[in-house]
Amino acid sequence: MASAPQATNLPVLFNDLVPLNSQDHAKFRSRTLEGAHFLKNQHAIPLTAEEFSQAQRAYPIIFSAGPDPVPLALMGMNEGVNVFLDDDGKYRKPAYVPAYVRRYPFMLARLRPDSQELSLCFDPTCEALGEFEEGEALFDGDQPSEVTKNILQFCEDFERAVQGTAFFMEELKKHDLLMDGELKIEHATLAQPFIYQGFQMVNEEKLRDLRGDELRKLNQNGALPLIYAHLFSLQNMRDLFAQQAADGKVPNLQVPAAVN
Repeated sequence: MASAPQATNLPVLFNDLVPLNSQDHAKFRSRTLEGAHFLKNQHAIPLTAEEFSQAQRAYPIIFSAGPDPVPLALMGMNEGVNVFLDDDGKYRKPAYVPAYVRRYPFMLARLRPDSQELSLCFDPTCEALGEFEEGEALFDGDQPSEVTKNILQFCEDFERAVQGTAFFMEELKKHDLLMDGELKIEHATLAQPFIYQGFQMVNEEKLRDLRGDELRKLNQNGALPLIYAHLFSLQNMRDLFAQQAADGKVPNLQVPAAVN
């Protein structure tokens, strides 16, 4: 049996990570959960660039702070708040579910730091997997079942999308288009505007100042439509705040909502 990856600095949602194998998990099944309880306290979920066109209809798409930013679908204005889910962990209304969420509790990971090979791993704390009577078998004898093969394919497609997203982020950095974000939100419940900070966004002024050939290249490589999807999505920020206010969870006006 291969040793499990190091459980330090685990990605969002994951509490632990172990490699899936027919020896230890021969009787494991995957069952459907009634709700996404694992998502209830997550206010921001990683997003791949190819999802922007669908995600921008429901979520503000922002970029994390720091030197290596990643796109995020914002589900709440601050830590521990997700306005898209009800108390049972179910979506309040139909909305696009990010691939990162659909992939959970599986992901591809390196079992050894000196290896480039990725292995299918899972979070053993997830209630969707285990030796249940119900659900779909993950193994047929000592071979992966069709369910597991489909999971592996989805995870491989996700990794390719992550690589494409990395290219998009490099384009933003190459043209110095990212800036520290700040959005002012006014609401009837507030005596003063709420200032949302702690994230990055595209600098529209720098975007307008790009030379024609630079804009043409961004359009040809697919980056320009993604930029506008991000900018258009920021209009959802006010709806997000309004829902959070309706839930009685207005963010503290004195504390910036950092997203790292």
